[in-house]
Amino acid sequence: MPKTPTDTMLALGGPTMGTRWSVLVDEPVADPTAQSRFQAAVDEVDAQMSTWKPESDLMRLNAAPLDVWVSLPDRLLSVLEAGLAISCQTNGTFEMNVGDAVRAWGFGPDRIDLHAIRAASAAQRVPASTALELDQANGRARKSAPLALDLSGIAKGHGVDRLAETARDLGLTHALCTIDGEVRAIGSRRDGRPWAVGIQSPDDGTTDRHSIVELDGLAVATSGDYRHFVTVGTARLSHTIDPRRGAPLVAAPASVSVLSSSCMVADAMATALMVMGDKKGPDFAKDHAISALFLLRSSGETIAVGTGAFA
Repeated sequence: MPKTPTDTMLALGGPTMGTRWSVLVDEPVADPTAQSRFQAAVDEVDAQMSTWKPESDLMRLNAAPLDVWVSLPDRLLSVLEAGLAISCQTNGTFEMNVGDAVRAWGFGPDRIDLHAIRAASAAQRVPASTALELDQANGRARKSAPLALDLSGIAKGHGVDRLAETARDLGLTHALCTIDGEVRAIGSRRDGRPWAVGIQSPDDGTTDRHSIVELDGLAVATSGDYRHFVTVGTARLSHTIDPRRGAPLVAAPASVSVLSSSCMVADAMATALMVMGDKKGPDFAKDHAISALFLLRSSGETIAVGTGAFA
């Protein structure tokens, strides 16, 4: 999360997606509608992509009959397209068709349900890349098999990108946009220094930072098991779902942070690398020139493994 702003900064923020958004602005803001415009941007994301709202556009698609075209907003179609592309790039470790498992384990609007957990684990899961067809030219999509699409591994990053787009539309050149652990910088600080963003230590029970990443026009997204998790016996199970098992990750990295020009891409890739694990994840990041920081647990200590800019 960003460092505490100085008194010269303007801090805007509000609720979204079960958490809060914030924009720190290190320059004068002439437009008195800035707060409402930022809120409207993230409200649109929530209205289109929430799994907590039965009337959202995503849930309309989930509920639609098979082989029937469903009209969808352009931005949701773009996020779905990006999700499919990243799923193909990562050999399915990023997967959107995990909504049944998310709900079964209590990470969605429902309470944890043992019957639903068994059903999600036993399901023959069809990848979204196989069953979802997009027709962006005509603003629509259709399914060839039942899907329970969930965008929790990509929507917040997209929301941050929407905040960044709104900041640019307002003429801002020195701002930091944040939702939860996803952050994107618009330029640098006004004095030319990069924005300093902390990556949290996963196991100390505080908000202490493990490390600091400096952002100038870039985004960083973190996926980890220390914000949203369930405890089963002595095991801490991440809210990130392993699509191969239809259940939370086991023995995964404590967190993965990814640097990118797009917060949406960083968000989805951090999820995929979490699923890959502490051996395949760093190897994949190196092979694909991805800047990633893996925080791994070992004998009660936290070990950092970095690739790209984090090496």
